[in-house]
Amino acid sequence: MILVLGLAAAALTITSFLAQTYKILRTRDTSSLATPMWILSTVAFALWILYGIVLGQWPLIVANAICFALCALILVLKVLPRRERDAVLDKVSSRRTAAS
Repeated sequence: MILVLGLAAAALTITSFLAQTYKILRTRDTSSLATPMWILSTVAFALWILYGIVLGQWPLIVANAICFALCALILVLKVLPRRERDAVLDKVSSRRTAAS
């Protein structure tokens, strides 16, 4: 029961970051995002990964690694100058289109 609770929490957290990432990929707009929040979140997910490693808890490690990757991507897109951000998003979009 405890594992199910943790997996549900992880699934919801991952889904929320996927939704934000998808919105950024679609709109190319990061202007409304607060940079300090994304820095803190990225660091927090890194610490959760370390905590999971210390405890040997794979659900913590995997879920937080996915969220860390999404959060770090959003942070990079937020701090990149617009031209570079658009170039990254163009590459992601072209890969997504080619995979379809």
